[in-house]
Amino acid sequence: MAEAVVVLKKGEGRTIKAGGAWIFDNEIDTITGSFENGDIVIVHDFDGYMMGRGFINTNSKIRVRMLTRDKEQQIDDEFIRMRVKNAWEYRKSVLLPVDLNCCRVIFGEADFLPGLVIDKYDDVLVVESLALGIDKFKIQIVEYLKELLLADGFTVRGVYERSDAAVRKKEGLAPYKGFIGEEFDTNVEIVENGVHYMVDVVNGQKTGFFLDQKYNRLAIQRLCKDKRVLDCFTHMGTFALNAGIAGAAEVTGLDISDFAVKQATDNAKLNGLDERVKFRQANVLDELPKLNEAGERYDVVILDPPAFTKSREATKNAMKGYREINMKGMKLVKDGGYLATCSCSHFMTQELFVKIISQAAKAAHKRLRQVEFRTQAPDHPILWAADESYYLKFLVFQVVDEK
Repeated sequence: MAEAVVVLKKGEGRTIKAGGAWIFDNEIDTITGSFENGDIVIVHDFDGYMMGRGFINTNSKIRVRMLTRDKEQQIDDEFIRMRVKNAWEYRKSVLLPVDLNCCRVIFGEADFLPGLVIDKYDDVLVVESLALGIDKFKIQIVEYLKELLLADGFTVRGVYERSDAAVRKKEGLAPYKGFIGEEFDTNVEIVENGVHYMVDVVNGQKTGFFLDQKYNRLAIQRLCKDKRVLDCFTHMGTFALNAGIAGAAEVTGLDISDFAVKQATDNAKLNGLDERVKFRQANVLDELPKLNEAGERYDVVILDPPAFTKSREATKNAMKGYREINMKGMKLVKDGGYLATCSCSHFMTQELFVKIISQAAKAAHKRLRQVEFRTQAPDHPILWAADESYYLKFLVFQVVDEK
């Protein structure tokens, strides 16, 4: 069957011309030929120049997600195998061998497989499919990936799908969770930076664990020996446990979720750190002023909040949230101590985030000396012109009193 052809309006398609992957509904002039949602289509510029192929979905404002810029390339088995192989070879190049134990193997648009995420937790794969077009290829992709992993000595005992994000509804897809293949024990023990975790791939957030902070957590270790540490929004206790394993004298982790606190406490016991690393349930925004009033001070304060904004429209309110949490956090840092702070929203740009932190420091009467700026781990590559792939900003400061 002949492929349908999507023709862009004159002056549109800036994102894909710059190297991105998305074509929005309002950028399209005409669509000729028959197709079903999820089918592969050819994309032409307004003047008839062929720009490549992608899959289409009229349910979504992201009308076409590009798969290839090669005009001669057909989207067939060989193409899919090539994309999966390239993704795995990239991880082998940019990660230490020990870190291949748990890593993101496929990162959607940044791996030129738009809408698909696959995370590896030891011998378990977790799949998140967020687009109709890629949904048609996911089983094929999983099978190719299992073959590649086995060839390098990595066995896969099970695959679980966590396609339960609300964003699927924008694609006309219902949220879904379930096994791909045989059922298996979905509690998986992983090791990252020398810390052991039990990951619940069925009930944990996202695909079960946040792999993107891997090397940011490692960076925290060198600051924490013999120190008093406060880890806010601790989730599974990841930063707190990295502080503990590095020899922190005392670590407190706070999270609003009882489930997260239980997971974190269990992980502390798993690592033999439960005497020095403690967790408790608390609303961080309410708890930090109470700690300040009580005169509590810490050598290291870590702020790893959830995304305060998931849309451009909500950015203004999110700015207030980030400003408030950073100001409150800085007040708890001892003179000469350290603040690690981050944002995981791609709408909160690096420039805007830095501006907010500066405002927070002024309000808290603190001066900041930047130690380092980091972003997501390299198994979450940032594809330029695909803004959604650059979301994590992580800064470490020394905090000094105004003097």
